[in-house]
Amino acid sequence: MNEKDKGKRHGIYKYYENHPDSADEKIFGRVSYPDRRGFLKGAGLATMAAVLGGAIPFHRNMPSGIIPAAFAEGLDDVVIDGKDGLTVLNDRPMNAETPPHLLNDDITPTQRHFIRNNGIPPTDVDPETWQLTIDGLVEKPLTLSIADLKKNFEVVEQQLVVECGGNGRAFFDPKATGNQWTYGAVACSSWTGVRLADVIKAAGVKEGAVYTAHYGADKHLSGKEDKLPISRGVPIQKAMGSENLIAFAQNGEALHPMNGAPLRLVVPGWPGSCSQKWLTRIQIRDQVHDGPKMTGTSYRVPNRPVAPGEDVAKEDFEIIERMPVKSLITSPQTNTEVSGSEVQVRGHAWSGDRKVYKVQISIDFGATWLDADLSAAANKGAWQTFNAKVTFPLPGYYEIWAKATDDQGISQPFAIAWNPKGYLNNTYHRVALVVKG
Repeated sequence: MNEKDKGKRHGIYKYYENHPDSADEKIFGRVSYPDRRGFLKGAGLATMAAVLGGAIPFHRNMPSGIIPAAFAEGLDDVVIDGKDGLTVLNDRPMNAETPPHLLNDDITPTQRHFIRNNGIPPTDVDPETWQLTIDGLVEKPLTLSIADLKKNFEVVEQQLVVECGGNGRAFFDPKATGNQWTYGAVACSSWTGVRLADVIKAAGVKEGAVYTAHYGADKHLSGKEDKLPISRGVPIQKAMGSENLIAFAQNGEALHPMNGAPLRLVVPGWPGSCSQKWLTRIQIRDQVHDGPKMTGTSYRVPNRPVAPGEDVAKEDFEIIERMPVKSLITSPQTNTEVSGSEVQVRGHAWSGDRKVYKVQISIDFGATWLDADLSAAANKGAWQTFNAKVTFPLPGYYEIWAKATDDQGISQPFAIAWNPKGYLNNTYHRVALVVKG
């Protein structure tokens, strides 16, 4: 089967290979495969039901122009060394997401943690010789080995969510540039390390400190030594939170090479780009950090609502800080058939620096909602697991929708405003099912 036919079989996406002028910038990505989407937008109810494999009992509640979730996803999984079932979006740099049904565990296994790289990972990652420098606006600059971190600071283990700021980018229309993440650029592993705040305090923060700056050992895609692929940071107030770790272990074992071995930051609740991998330096600055991917439009959204496709001046963008409230259905798997009238629904919910207050489930396109059972977070920065039992009144095509609300009363929307970089998509997660009688 060729790639075009594979795209037809799996829905709205297919792989393509793009060759820019520089071989160093060769990138694999996803493009829209419009045939089926365009067909469904204009299809009558009977035709749509035939394509979906059954009647749609709650068709009267379907929002105008909606594309059924049965066709919102789909590519074959690609196996990566040390990973299980991830879908590759890009090979230079390597970026891969995890299908929602493989994120069912309360603690995400290392082999199912997504990969988000910006440059070329280092090849020398010996934990015995690795060093971390803390400098800048501090009383006492520090150079620490991993052994020093373990010896001089309290070692803690915490379950922490890491999510790419562009998770959900694939569903923006018009398309935003960048990796076309669907739902799987998120994970909640158990991380072991020392508190970032403890290390910063040991260096002694001077008056006037505003921001941290994070540096890693990965190289720019061009291979040029004087260019960094990414160097981001956070306000000093965020850095001093107890939830942020300098981590040297993931799920009780050494970090995976694609997840930052042997040392990385984990800054939960904020864009994953703040969680620098292959960490070598933390600088304390007297200004907002201006490293690569901190300026321009990177990890920024317009400071006002904009029309889809609108050109926005760079000065009208603001830095993304906390991530929005969100939920993910991990069971049942989308595009499956079920027998009987009842199904157990399970998934996770999270909301930046906040707690999730409730998760609700709908099977009638949002006309009615059922409260799910919601667990408490294991610790600050962890996601919360929800469970619900739903009953289907008739055989046919259904969508299970999930909606989370955080402890400030903010709920996920059905649709969000478009933004040029495709960030912060926290619309309902929708799972397609055909219920057989």
